[in-house]
Parts: sequence; C-alpha cells; structure tokens
Amino acid sequence: MRYGFVGLGHRAQLYVDALLGGWRDAGEIVALCDVNRTRMDYHAERIGRDVPRFAPEEFGRLLELADTVIVTTVDATHARYVCAALDAGRDVVVEKPLATTAADCAAIAAAAERGTGRLVVAFNYRYAPRNSTVRRLVMDGAIGEVTSVHFEWTLDTIHGADYFRRWHRRKSHSGGLLVHKSTHHFDLVGWWLADAPRTVFAQAALRFYGAGNARARGLAGRPERAAGAPGLGTDPFLLDIAADPRLRRLYLDAEHEDGYLRDRDVFGEGITIEDNMAVLATYTRGAQLTYSLNAHAPVEGYRVALNGTGGRIDLEVVERAWTPPHAAIDPTAGEHPAGSWERLTLRRHWREPEDVPIPAAGAAHGGGDALLLDDVFRGPGDDPLARQAGYLDGIRGVLLGVAADTSATTGRPVRLTAAGTRLAG
Repeated sequence: MRYGFVGLGHRAQLYVDALLGGWRDAGEIVALCDVNRTRMDYHAERIGRDVPRFAPEEFGRLLELADTVIVTTVDATHARYVCAALDAGRDVVVEKPLATTAADCAAIAAAAERGTGRLVVAFNYRYAPRNSTVRRLVMDGAIGEVTSVHFEWTLDTIHGADYFRRWHRRKSHSGGLLVHKSTHHFDLVGWWLADAPRTVFAQAALRFYGAGNARARGLAGRPERAAGAPGLGTDPFLLDIAADPRLRRLYLDAEHEDGYLRDRDVFGEGITIEDNMAVLATYTRGAQLTYSLNAHAPVEGYRVALNGTGGRIDLEVVERAWTPPHAAIDPTAGEHPAGSWERLTLRRHWREPEDVPIPAAGAAHGGGDALLLDDVFRGPGDDPLARQAGYLDGIRGVLLGVAADTSATTGRPVRLTAAGTRLAG
C-alpha cells in the first residue's frame, strides 16, 4: 500500500512512526503535503529518503501517488482533503474530529456515499482495553438495559493548557473542545450504547484561561509567547519549545514559513474556546447522558458510570495523578506516569460489587494506539466489539459536539435527526 500524508505536525508522527516501525510491512510513505516545507523536510529526514513534498494547492499530485491518504491537518480543513481523496477513489484515515461543522459533515457523508474508498476515523479510545471491557459488559447484558450515563473528564494543566497555546485556541480552527476533545467521549458513549443522540442541551464558559481571567486574578504583564520570555522556567504555563528537539524542529524552526506560533501564552488575547463545559443529552432509545469537561484540573483522567435496569458499571481512570511544576512539556508522553491507575467495578442488584479485570495495555491512550494502528494498516478482521469507526460514527461524535456548542450559545436545546447524523432544522 502507498500512503500519502497531508498535515505533518505533531499528530502525523503516530502514523509515520508506525510505518517506519512495527507496521512497516503494511506499505510505504510515498508523498507528503503541508503548508510548511520545514515540517515536511523533518519527516522526510526521518523517513530516510527524498519523499515527494507538495503544497496544499498541489494535493492532486499526492493523490496520483497514494492509495491511502492519512489526514492530520488542522481540524477545520479535514473535509477538504477527505472529500477530494474519496472522490479520487482513495482510502482515507482521518484524525478525529472528522470535521468541525454540520456542513462539512454533510459534505463528507455525500463523498463517502458516492465514492468507493474506505474511510476510517481514528477513535483510539475505543481500543483502550478498559473501554473495550465496558463495551463487552454492556453487550453481554451485565446491567440490563442502560438507562443513563454520567461521564466526567478532567484535563490537567499539562494537557488541558496546551489546547490554549496552539491553533486549537480558536474555535474557527478546532470547533472548540466540545468538538475537538469531547468527540472522543461522545463516540465512546454512542458505541457503548449502540445508539445515537437525539436531543442536546449544554452550557460552556471560559473561566480559567484567557486574558480576561488573567486580569481578574492579577496576572498582568505576561508575554505573548514563551520564547525568550523573562522568567521562563519558573512559570509552569510557559512552554519552551526550544527545550524539546522534536517541537523545535516541527515548529520553532518552521515559523519563518507560515508564522505559526506553537507556544502562545494560555492567558493571552484571542482565545475563543471554553475550558468548562456541561452537557445533557438523550439518546433515541431513551438513555440519558450527563457529561462534563474541565480543562484546568490538577489531575488527568475520567469517571464513567453506566446505570442500567440490572445494575451499574463504574469506571475510574487516573492517567496522571498530579501535575509537577515546570512541566509544560509532558515528561511522560507515551508512558504510564507514576500514580496512574484504573478500576472497573460491576455492581448488580442484590449482589456484592465485582472488580472486573482489565487486560494489560500498552501506554499511549490507555493502550489504544497500537490496536488502532493494527486496524488502520492491517484491517479489523472479525472484531465482535466493532471498534473500527466509519464516517457515520465520526459524524455522530462531531454533531453532538456541534449541537452542544450551539445550545451553549443560544441557551436552547438542539435536536438531531437521521440517527444523530443531522441537526434538525
């Protein structure tokens, strides 16, 4: 198989590394496309040969060389490349979120339905053994029919803060965290329930990051970005990308081409996304979802409770128990940090609680990345859990987020139709 990459920032590295490492038998990287030549040169150097490199307006030339296109561009541009690749008969692997707007979701659905290529959305959290075990329990009827789900996710001041430094800080680029990050979580709920959202009500606010909050807390005189800032190394919110060789090559050394600053101050001007969000949703068969996301917590992890007619499932995951000072760059990326743990408990009516064993996992994304890459590069095979996500799954995750964002803006509930793949009206 011949693979072409469009978007050569941080997220592309997962797939590049796979094709250079444990999945090298799946095919070769034949073309790269990005707005920034320096970033493409960095990856070509790692690939070890002179891979053809194209600007976005030359994407058609990449399609002439590739059988499969891997899309890891800025979220708001996904639809452009996904639709073009599908219309050219190519297979597509796209990072989540599939898109950021209802219109782009509709365009992708139309391209997928008229095309012949396969479209895979990279929902790696489906593959984490703890989440797969929840799916198995629900499918086996361990708690009867699920009536409600409570889902709380906390991003710490390493992971959460980073969304407010980079391009994600502008909703026009990322759709906001209810689309970019929460699509993972909304997809899990839909997958566990084997159901689609019907009505959504939400509230959201920027309460911690941003210039207004900084002024209210007396945080004055902050630099626009970390590079060369006075006091660098004493402020845990300042990211020194020069200190990380990979970030320096991908971003600092590439600034002269496109002006993109990877190390913006999280308390600066121009942030249009929220950091506290609450969602109430109902699903077509009646299950209710209560969901919250906080992006400035001292702990990274999540809690999920699924209530059913026969009992309850509790999943609690601590991915990072605390945030050390001066840790703007995650020192444990791709590893299990000290203090991380997970617990899955099955509580049936009139029985003692049962601790459910969770199969051993790798590190990244709860052990999900390696299993996802197997599906992407070798095919899903006979998977009773149906973990590989297609475009309809991607659309449902995005549109629940879009509906939540719309509700938070208007103060009114939003309805979805066509099994969660369209906004009503």
